Amino acid sequence: MKKSIIFCVIIISVGFIFLKNYNHKGRDDMSYKMISEENKHEGTWLIWPHKYAYGDEYKDEVEEIWVKITQALHLQERVHIIAYNEKEKIRITNLLDTNGVNMNSIDFTIAKSNDFWVRDTGPIFVKDENGCFIIADFKFDGWGKKAKYRHDDEIPKKVSTEKNIKIIDINDFVLEGGSIEIDGNGTFMGTKSSIISKNRNEKLTIEKAEEHLSKYLGVKNFIWLDGVVDEDITDAHIDGIARFVDDKRILTVSREEFGELYEGINMDDYDKINNAKNINGKQYEIIEMPLTKSNPRGLEYKGSYLNYYIGNSVVLLPVYNNENDKVAIDIISKLYRERRVIPIDVNSLYKYGGMIHCITQQQPN
Repeated sequence: MKKSIIFCVIIISVGFIFLKNYNHKGRDDMSYKMISEENKHEGTWLIWPHKYAYGDEYKDEVEEIWVKITQALHLQERVHIIAYNEKEKIRITNLLDTNGVNMNSIDFTIAKSNDFWVRDTGPIFVKDENGCFIIADFKFDGWGKKAKYRHDDEIPKKVSTEKNIKIIDINDFVLEGGSIEIDGNGTFMGTKSSIISKNRNEKLTIEKAEEHLSKYLGVKNFIWLDGVVDEDITDAHIDGIARFVDDKRILTVSREEFGELYEGINMDDYDKINNAKNINGKQYEIIEMPLTKSNPRGLEYKGSYLNYYIGNSVVLLPVYNNENDKVAIDIISKLYRERRVIPIDVNSLYKYGGMIHCITQQQPN
């Protein structure tokens, strides 16, 4: 372990002497591995909501959620905040200080952004064969060119520059963080609709996509769902359909409610989840999570509890002031017994198409 750390330090130091923020293609002879979310974090990344995309009303409506996330996480890990500009950094600092956040646990990166869905647009951290953490800079194209994305696509590079973290250029492969689930032991789960379809990587075969995923995420076993194209901006990200609890259990909804996740979703996908096997050929135990009993206010669809985020000592769970909130809290509490479940009301955020997992991104130790 000490040799690995020293080796990483030497490599990084030499790299910065000759080429600060060296940006390179992943070497053909090098492989990488993504670390599971439930592993210990160095910190969590957030893109703070701002007025420059959709105005003050939009920002003011959702900002309390970011404050609550920061309050919950900062006692056990760092919170890395991407602020639109220096003026925003000062405003956010004052806001968090007023809300009792220890600012010694917070740091900022200044970078313009088109939105705040950091799971999809922010840095994705992988480890190379020498144990060094690197940013895997996949291409982001506005969820298949459905939204503005010029600033968002530059965020990983900005983080690399400001934090002096090595980055690999994977610009030939469109991939968002919300479209990938890994079980920590070599298995990947995702939807074709959000990774290889008319909206993303249209010319790639599934075999070529698996080569990319294997090389940069360290996965060898693949669970592919069909998903559904054009039903939402993400084209059915996996973190809204099913989540790995670990390499033995998958959390999803019941067969009766599966069709309510996305209009037009194929029920064969439910069977694929239920019949899925891990890298050792063992079938996963399937755990069912309900949707809300009724639609969140003002929406035409039910709320999901699957889009939670695992911190070092807490699980941040989206809730809706709904009678099934208690059921969801109980299920997550039993699955993550060593962590405290913190319910966060996401009604103001959910109508924009995302929840807690969508606005967080882990940086492992």
